[in-house]
Amino acid sequence: MSQQTLPGASTVLTMGIFSIVGSIICCGPFAIIFSIIGLVKAKSAEALYNENPELYSDISNVKTGRILSYIGLALSLIMLVLSILYFGFIIALISSGEFSQNF
Repeated sequence: MSQQTLPGASTVLTMGIFSIVGSIICCGPFAIIFSIIGLVKAKSAEALYNENPELYSDISNVKTGRILSYIGLALSLIMLVLSILYFGFIIALISSGEFSQNF
């Protein structure tokens, strides 16, 4: 019996890569969405694999995509917290009057 590729394995890997690239380059909230999609797809693909492991191949793509999705989620949450702190610091400077006294 020949093995089929696991449905959704490439999607999980793609979403994991998009979540890391999106969190590093620009858009943290979109990276969170990509990583959540990747994690949900990984769960369903792994459940399908666990039903008939001899029927499917490419479980390694699902595991790699899940790890990449977790990394992308962590990076995007860190970037989100840093952005909030950055803009909060700027607002605190402007509202305290320190910023206007220097210029």
